[in-house]
Amino acid sequence: MPEAWFDELAELIRIPSVSADPAHADDVKRAAAWVCSFIRDAGGECEVVDWHGQPLAIGELRASAGGNAPTVLCYGHFDVQPPDPLDLWDSEPFEPEIRGDYLYGRGTVDDKGQLFMLLCAARELAQKGELPVNVRFCCDGEEETGGHSIVEFLEQDDRGADAAIIFDSGMIRRDLPAFNVATRGLAYFHLTLRTGERDLHSGMYGGAALNAAHALVRTLDGLIAHDGTLADELRAGIAAPTDEELAGWRELPAGADELADQGARAKDGRAADDFYLRTFAEPAVDVNGIATGSPNLQKTVLPVEATANLSIRLAPGQQVDEIARIVERLLREAAPPEAELDVELWSSSPPGLVPPDAKAIQLGLGAFEKALGTRPALTRSGGTLPIVPALTDKGIPTVITGFGLPDSQIHSPNERLVAAYVPLGIAAARELFLAFAAL
Repeated sequence: MPEAWFDELAELIRIPSVSADPAHADDVKRAAAWVCSFIRDAGGECEVVDWHGQPLAIGELRASAGGNAPTVLCYGHFDVQPPDPLDLWDSEPFEPEIRGDYLYGRGTVDDKGQLFMLLCAARELAQKGELPVNVRFCCDGEEETGGHSIVEFLEQDDRGADAAIIFDSGMIRRDLPAFNVATRGLAYFHLTLRTGERDLHSGMYGGAALNAAHALVRTLDGLIAHDGTLADELRAGIAAPTDEELAGWRELPAGADELADQGARAKDGRAADDFYLRTFAEPAVDVNGIATGSPNLQKTVLPVEATANLSIRLAPGQQVDEIARIVERLLREAAPPEAELDVELWSSSPPGLVPPDAKAIQLGLGAFEKALGTRPALTRSGGTLPIVPALTDKGIPTVITGFGLPDSQIHSPNERLVAAYVPLGIAAARELFLAFAAL
């Protein structure tokens, strides 16, 4: 067992810093304190900053030679997804364990294990007196709940950076790393639809009274793309991929394989062929949950209230405010006129787009090739990282990469990271810091 890194990383993973559960608020703070302690022990400065109730870990390891060295900002999040359902885990989610090639535990990939790689690389260079850049760490504990504390902090931060690094992504496959030059945005809505004052007897009123469950399905159907194509209004502002990007995507695993590997079924006849276009460069609407009536017990009720959570992933180039207005209008147009519909925007984040020809990206590609022996592919991420647009809006080119694999099972039971990728990730981060001396 690689005890040199395992024991340290295990300390962080054992902290159940589940940001979605208020009962774990103190654990999120403990995780922030752990990051700060690590940086201080490495010879840097770091403190937990209370940002309107949310803990941030803000610190820095200064360049060994001092002077006018470039500054590199590193971001990672120390909160994690809830571990439920617990009975599907083969080991305790907050007790890391190496089985076979993998390190198992909640947060091993998303994102404690990957943040740990950046921390270790900076410490190693600093302790050897070979750190050529100032390394700023700006980390948060609410990424998994879509929080904006780190975004707000950076908006008011005058220090800036010459480049940024985020290890919170994955590899295409074991021998092919990737740099994500774009991320999708997100608008998350909560819908409440009412059709009366109280639930009714379906025998006495069914067929005459408006059913909230039926009305909600009809409302949601106004957004759903049954043929794989959303309404043109919901595609407004898309930054289309370049021919170079499209050529690169054709080197990725087949879309049909990606769906099959996750046990998923294609949405329509074009879904497999258009997999990367739809998940990298197009918006996507998903109903995340519905609650109404009596779905478990036999109860002949006509429900008069139905709720749903609905999200839309925004493609690079789209604007949150514009798309959110369109979503709400389309929902209201689709709802039965007799229904009362309440639409709340619970959270949002804009998409991000990094210029692929930025000097930091090109230096980073060379650094990864030196450490891993393979030059990363330029791709996009279908997920959302609120910090990416916050950095790009400030003109900070950002390397978005990581060491998760398609089978890492993030956000699911038995989350896992290839154990050998911990020292490999540290080596890659070290080469990035060394390369960025040229900025």
